[in-house]
Amino acid sequence: MATTSSVLSDDTRLSRTDRALLRMEKALNLAAGITIFALVLLAIANVLLRKLLNAPVPGYIDWTEQFMAVFAFLGLAYVQREGGHIRMDLLVGNLKGRLLWLFEFLSVIFMLLVVTALIYGTWFHFDRSFDWNAPNWSTDSSIDIALPLWPSKLAVPVALTFLWLRLALQIWAYGRGLRLGGTDIVAVPLPEDPAEQASKEAATVGAVGRDG
Repeated sequence: MATTSSVLSDDTRLSRTDRALLRMEKALNLAAGITIFALVLLAIANVLLRKLLNAPVPGYIDWTEQFMAVFAFLGLAYVQREGGHIRMDLLVGNLKGRLLWLFEFLSVIFMLLVVTALIYGTWFHFDRSFDWNAPNWSTDSSIDIALPLWPSKLAVPVALTFLWLRLALQIWAYGRGLRLGGTDIVAVPLPEDPAEQASKEAATVGAVGRDG
């Protein structure tokens, strides 16, 4: 299934860096999707085993908690690149040119500072649960089947690091837009009106129907 992106590309170093980072973001997003699919299969197996054999999957809740931590964060950078996060744009949506890039520039700087603090906190949260000398390298485990928690805790700072890189690249892009002006810049999602968004959603639904 193909979706239409509002992010423009050209042959500049900024755009090449954007596309290189996008490849990694797509891989993380794919991993998140595979994790969701695995969680669905696990839920089906748990229901069937409970119904047919009265023997549910051991540690089902533990596995679900770990899967949720993974798929909830791995797609953050990709969604930021495509402008898919929910945002209030009643004011920003009416701005054009350098004034728009200025507001976007300042908002992304704020997000970068917040994400920096989150990386610091989540990394030490992972570090407290990881020990090379401990069983399963973990000093922290789930209640039911003693599932090591460090892999899911590691996924959070890793995902946030890629989000940090995406935000830093967008600061570069918006700064370039401030310097050069214009209404179209590369490496960032361009603003779309409701009609454009509806058209893209309709095209996506049509693509799903053809693929199905």
